[in-house]
Amino acid sequence: MLKQQARLVAGLVILADLALVSGAFLAAHAVRSHFAPAIGLGERSPGLYPLDRYLPLLPLALAIWGILLWSTGRYRSHRRVPLLEEASALVRVNLLAAAAFALSVWFFRLDERLLGSDRISRSWIALFALISFLALAAEKLALRLAARRIRERGLNFRTIVIVGTGPTAGSIAEAILDHRWWGYRLLGVLAAEDAAEPVDPRAGPLLGCARDLERLMADNVIDEVVFAVPPRDVARFENLVFTLQDQGILVRFALDLLPHSRTRVELEELEGVPFLSFSTSPSGVLPLAFKRAMDLALSFVLLALALPVIFLVALTIKLSAGGAVLFRQRRCGLNGRVFTLYKFRTMDADAEGRRIEVEHLNEMGGPVFKARNDPRVTRLGRVLRKFSLDELPQLWNVLRGDMSLVGPRPPIPDEVARYERWQRRRLAMKPGLTGLWQVSGRNEVDFERWMALDLQYIDNWSPWLDLKILARTVPVVLSGRGAS
Repeated sequence: MLKQQARLVAGLVILADLALVSGAFLAAHAVRSHFAPAIGLGERSPGLYPLDRYLPLLPLALAIWGILLWSTGRYRSHRRVPLLEEASALVRVNLLAAAAFALSVWFFRLDERLLGSDRISRSWIALFALISFLALAAEKLALRLAARRIRERGLNFRTIVIVGTGPTAGSIAEAILDHRWWGYRLLGVLAAEDAAEPVDPRAGPLLGCARDLERLMADNVIDEVVFAVPPRDVARFENLVFTLQDQGILVRFALDLLPHSRTRVELEELEGVPFLSFSTSPSGVLPLAFKRAMDLALSFVLLALALPVIFLVALTIKLSAGGAVLFRQRRCGLNGRVFTLYKFRTMDADAEGRRIEVEHLNEMGGPVFKARNDPRVTRLGRVLRKFSLDELPQLWNVLRGDMSLVGPRPPIPDEVARYERWQRRRLAMKPGLTGLWQVSGRNEVDFERWMALDLQYIDNWSPWLDLKILARTVPVVLSGRGAS
């Protein structure tokens, strides 16, 4: 019943959010079409096309905003989410949605089909995103204030009992007591074995043993029971769990299976068999789908715009150095998958065979080779490397799906074979054209820091982080900083 109520509330909030996005769509049109000319901006800001010409774009906007709001968890319980964190998430959602909306309009040429013009007003899209953010933020604030007012009156509280008295139980109890606005009330804790077992000082009042839970339910209203017990003891409470389920009480297990591992935990199901999945890399389907869509759209655009440069560089390499224009090399991609990476050739034709001759020039620790003054690099190659022009063919790798625009750089299989165990985790995401290493100094960063930056990227990944790295890449490439 409680889950059904939660789904009903989430559904109503979704409908309210989509209604607000629709209102922002209409309000942005009205403001941009009527207000801007009225304040004297004149011919520089003419009115927009009639609203009925823009309305066919509304379903696209609702789909994009709805998918991003849902994929970022805006409709899960926010009892434990700080208001500032939710506001920050809404900023990211609206910026990403506006970018995706503009790219979709451009990619599918919806402006030409609907308006008969070469572009839709960019100021209207910016206004749309701004008004949408303000409306959604105001709604979330109002919902929080209403929920707090209700809880202050003793309503909408959920009463919790914890089974277990160890450190895990203490941490849970402390979190509940320190965050009363979550709407939880801790009734107390029950010892798993007997009341004589040690009790963590943070755990709250001891109400007895696990076998006293049925008596406790008869005398008190209990909404949730949290079992904070060692995994090996879970099976002992099967009958007690059945009793709780028969009475509609929500049961949770605090399974601290890997206390020293930083992992994302997801509960999945396969043919009725529950799976508890542990992952140290991003696994959200919608955010990763958005990342792939962004890779496809941007790499296609960049490749199209760079075709004259690609042709010119290829011709220059052929005329100046002869031999092959492209350099092909086996690299390791997602989870170690081997693929062929393409680059413009920047070294002499026999460079691979002369690798042993220049080993003493290596300036990078670890199992990688980096030499600032590698004699195998041609004069043209130094220019191409300085401004990363040699990596333009890798846009084809991005289109093929071997790489992403942003991610750890793809290593050579021989290097991976010499990685330490913790360093192999950098293969948990697709390699990228750019990443934190590239915008943090590239070859000026030592190997250990390089690996740490890649893992930092994986642990904190979001589409918003990709956009920030792409924005920081432009000045780095233009300046040639850290290249060799």
